[in-house]
Parts: sequence; structure tokens; C-alpha cells
Amino acid sequence: MPNQNLHQAMYYEKAEDSKVHCYLCPRNCLISPGKVGVCRVRKNIDGELYSLNYGKITSIALDPIEKKPLYHFHPGSIILSVGTFGCNLKCSFCQNWQIAHETPDTYDITPARLVEEAQKYVSRGNVGIAYTYNEPTIWYEFVYETSKLAKEKGLANVLVTNGYISQEPLADTLPFIDAMNIDLKAFKASFYKDICKSENALEHVKNTIAYAVKKCHVEVTTLVIPELNDSIEEIEELAKWLASISPEIVLHLSRYFPRYKMDKPATPLKTLSTAGEKASKYLKHVYLGNV
Repeated sequence: MPNQNLHQAMYYEKAEDSKVHCYLCPRNCLISPGKVGVCRVRKNIDGELYSLNYGKITSIALDPIEKKPLYHFHPGSIILSVGTFGCNLKCSFCQNWQIAHETPDTYDITPARLVEEAQKYVSRGNVGIAYTYNEPTIWYEFVYETSKLAKEKGLANVLVTNGYISQEPLADTLPFIDAMNIDLKAFKASFYKDICKSENALEHVKNTIAYAVKKCHVEVTTLVIPELNDSIEEIEELAKWLASISPEIVLHLSRYFPRYKMDKPATPLKTLSTAGEKASKYLKHVYLGNV
């Protein structure tokens, strides 16, 4: 029998030989008994799927809302930011690889306790809870339950996400989400395949952005990496596509620094400023980050 502290996962079906098919993200992992999906946090235990990171926190801090980054959502406020561990992409430049791809220390918290913690800081300007640091969509059950409770208490919910989530769970959680910052890591499918180890991610992330814009405040971040996604032509296509949804979408072009398994030199400031100028021809709000 599974540990009573484990939380049963949503969005899966049983398959032959006690396997389970997870449908939380577009990878649709077919998971054998005793094994986990690509994200490392959804495990098949005796033919049932369980969340290994439910209520498990690795990081918690009061951050300026601009650090998410969100520049057009409650500017000047702070937000209680929390993260767990695991990720459904495998980006070689991961900025938070210690919690996304390693096994960090955690401590337990319930949705009610986290909401109480967020309420403590309302008098100091806290507007709610940001699910961030690692990929929050694979923390789905905890985020879903916490965001519902937070919403009832008048707190805002923010997702800082790679956008690589299936349509049904996205649609089910968005009624409780007030803002999202979505990573659009590149505008080439080959980048996601070669650098993030997912062959089909780009179209799914684009679908997430297009759908979420209709439901909540959305800002988009692209980390500009030399020789990989820094061509002016690619930045222009990315900006044009965002503008086709809405020229009001906020775009953050962030400077890359060497991290994790990638040791390319930091993005030249000239590259970033040129990219920002090009994107600004299509979008009303373009900001340069990590400068």
C-alpha cells in the first residue's frame, strides 16, 4: 500500500500490466510500477499515480512582484513565492537546476498553512502567492488546492511556468490564477528538442500562451542565449506572433549567464538591446532583464 502521506495524482488513466498513462503534460508518460515520469515527481505505486511533491517546499521567500518578472501586475507590491522540486523539461541552461533536477531538502506544508502564511504579510504589501522557482504545473494538485483556497481569501495566485501543460488541467486551474509569466524559451522547435529535450513543446507552449491570455494577465519571458535563440530574425518572429494575439502582451528579454550544463559566455548587452528594439516594433511593452 502507498504511504498515507502521498497524494493521489490527477489526470491519468490505468493501462495494461499495472502501468499508468499520465496526461498532466504533453509528454503523456507511460509509467511502469515503481517508476516515475520524466518530471520525477509523479510515481506509479501499485498501478495508481501519486504526486511525490505534494505539500513539499524547497524554497519560500517574499519577493518583489517584478522579480517574477511581472511588471504590469500590481507593480511595487510583494508576493510570497514558493517552489518545490522537479521539472518536465530538461533545459541544459536551467537557472534553478538544484531544485529542478536534483533532490533537494524539503519541508512539509498544507494548502491552508501556506495561505495563512501569505495572509500574514498582506499588511506589508503582499498580494498573494507565486508558484515559482521550479516548474509549478508538475506540482499540480498542491497548486490547484492552494490556489482555490487563496482565491477564497482574496489573495492573488501567480504561476511562473514553462507553459508545457496539457489543455484540460490548464483550463481547470486558470479560474483560480490571476497572472502568469510564461517562458517562451525560443521560437524554434529544434531548440526545444535539442536544448530542452522535448520534441513537441513549442506548439504546446504557444497554445498555453494563446489560451491563458484570454483568462488572466500574461507576461512572457525569453532568455536570450548566444548562438542558440539570439538571431534578430527569430526575435522578430516571436514578437510578431505575440502581437498577433495582442500587442499589449508584456515581453521580457533576459540576459543569459552560464548555468548548469551550459557554459556559453553571457549574452552581449548589444545583442539584448538590438533584440529589444526589434521586438518593440510589434509589442508595446518590452523590457530587458538580468542587465
